[in-house]
Amino acid sequence: MRVGLLGGSFNPAHEGHAHVAETALARLDLDRVIWLVSPQNPLKDAKETASLEARAASARAMARGRQMVVSTAESRLGVRYTLDTIRILKRRNPGVRFVWVMGADNLATFHRWRGWVQIMHEVPVVVVSRPWSGLKSRFSPAARRFAAARIPSARSRLLPYAKPPAWSYLRGPLNFVSSTAIRERLRAQAAGRPAKGDEGASRS
Repeated sequence: MRVGLLGGSFNPAHEGHAHVAETALARLDLDRVIWLVSPQNPLKDAKETASLEARAASARAMARGRQMVVSTAESRLGVRYTLDTIRILKRRNPGVRFVWVMGADNLATFHRWRGWVQIMHEVPVVVVSRPWSGLKSRFSPAARRFAAARIPSARSRLLPYAKPPAWSYLRGPLNFVSSTAIRERLRAQAAGRPAKGDEGASRS
């Protein structure tokens, strides 16, 4: 099987996550995409993070179709870092061809992840374009370091079979929804004020 692994806080999950998952599923001809809901992203503030149950529920609402699977396995396994998760899944599923799936906004900061170089050597990686992240991601430390391992998007279907390090950047229609914007909107609603971008609508 060819399985994509889409990790994240999903705080909350939104259409942008679904767009990344669906793009990887179709362009790489994957059998499944597993949404790995992290117990707590080490790079994000725990005070801003909803409960695991709430975030998993939001992911299930977005992960449409039988080929999309939402998992809280990292919590059950007791792991915090992507590298550990990947190594455990590979060890337990030797017949599966895993591909790590991420949005371009994550590639821009990938060098801050613990063991990011080792991750690139563990599994192929597919990066899906996201708004405002094009230049930052394509000129990020990770993109520069592994420039020679990049597979053209026209050959991205070969990525699950490629020996790591191997990665591909997929361009396509952009989805501008973000978890940050959603949280700001909810906070604004709770405070009885318009969220950014809603001021005009509130006066109509």
